[in-house]
Amino acid sequence: MIKTQGLEISFTGQHIFKDVDVVINKKEKVGFIGRNGSGKSTFLKLILGQLEPDSGEIIIPKGYKIGHLEQHIKFTHDTVLDEVTSILTGDREYEGWKGESILTGLGFSYDEMMKDPKDFSGGYQVKINLAKLLLDEPNMLLLDEPTNYLDIHSIRWLKKFLNDWRQELILITHDRNFMNSVISHTLNIHRGIFKKTSGNTENVMEKILEEEEIYNKTVLNESKKREKTEEWIKRFGSKASMASRAQSKVKMLEKNGKKEKLAAIVNLDFKFNYLPYTSKENLLNIKKLNFYYNEENYLIKDVSYSIKKTDKICVIGKNGTGKSTLLKLVTKDLLPKSGDVNLHQKTQFGYFGQMNIDRLDPNNSVYQEIQSYVPEMEETKVRQVCGNMMFSSRLSSKHIKVLSGGEKSRVMLGKILLKPANLLMLDEPTNHLDLDSCESLLEAIKAFDGAVMMVTHDEYFLKEIANKLIIFDDDKVSVFEGTYEDFLSKVGWKDE
Repeated sequence: MIKTQGLEISFTGQHIFKDVDVVINKKEKVGFIGRNGSGKSTFLKLILGQLEPDSGEIIIPKGYKIGHLEQHIKFTHDTVLDEVTSILTGDREYEGWKGESILTGLGFSYDEMMKDPKDFSGGYQVKINLAKLLLDEPNMLLLDEPTNYLDIHSIRWLKKFLNDWRQELILITHDRNFMNSVISHTLNIHRGIFKKTSGNTENVMEKILEEEEIYNKTVLNESKKREKTEEWIKRFGSKASMASRAQSKVKMLEKNGKKEKLAAIVNLDFKFNYLPYTSKENLLNIKKLNFYYNEENYLIKDVSYSIKKTDKICVIGKNGTGKSTLLKLVTKDLLPKSGDVNLHQKTQFGYFGQMNIDRLDPNNSVYQEIQSYVPEMEETKVRQVCGNMMFSSRLSSKHIKVLSGGEKSRVMLGKILLKPANLLMLDEPTNHLDLDSCESLLEAIKAFDGAVMMVTHDEYFLKEIANKLIIFDDDKVSVFEGTYEDFLSKVGWKDE
């Protein structure tokens, strides 16, 4: 177990949190929730000793080992398996089979385990670090967004692994279903206050908002009573016969103090700008599409499908199978080796891709970056979009280079909002967003009157959105007409 007492930290004179007293008991699996910027990652860094608190202490038992998922990549061995099992020493040096089992669960074939870890993409390299962490078997796991680079198969495997985990866990993730299926307790940071409760995240924020609504109503009622009392004192306080009562009322007001209403919480609040599509023809027709980087290994082979104006299509499958590539072929960021990609002349798409996030100009402010997407747009409209994306007038002056991953994602969403569209192309848009922002994004997608084509590994999103699926599974690409639940019951994953 670990314990914090009176923990306090601030940056540039602004308190992140203070007087934090938290206990993580033996075998507790804690889901850590809070808005982007509330201090979740800062709290984990304090536990890891990567930051020093301004005051207070963190009590960790002697010999207690804490493991966390490293985003920093540094490999020293020639094969993935050797890299992962390099952490095995002493009595555990013969447990290499455990490393192989973990890598298999995370989607690595045996041939891939024999390859140089430096040859893999960034997402796969993070998975290698995750495998090392899980094999290390620390007393406590600290996992900050572990599902960001995992596909559905790996997420399901990790969910089972963590359910079987018999030590402590602190988990931060935007995937509410994943979190709720794993945790035994919820630790919520809200307005700088930490509160740990038994159970998962269901109704936690609803209860807090109900309590705050009751508090604000109480403040309003007390304010009205205070005004009446002050009016009475003003009216009768100067009369000698009332002086004693007036003084008593003054003391009562001083004793009770004046409570202030809680400031309103700014939420991600937006809807996509729909461009009406009046044609009876499809938005998009794809025929016999073929693409490969290596001619011996087709990513996409003889794929044909269409997008109607109300389709909500989710693209699903393992990492590295070509899902993002398919979106890039539609947006013409890549050209097919053969086949046709025919967009109707009235089709206008809004495209959210990880590659687009990497193209944000680090030297632009948030306002400048969003405004650059439609330079002729009037300032008030751009400011409105900034506000919808939770960038106030002050925050919209922040430079892209200092933004968190979640903030950069919100900038990209803001750029999409400026241009009307009838087809949304979304490549894992929930990565780096907090739980509340994911819920807002889900509602905006569901409310959009046009078509959507989205790559996602979030099974909650899949069940809520999809009426058609493009499935990368069993070394082929297929189209399924129906919901995700229909797919699971009628077909199911072959490649598991």
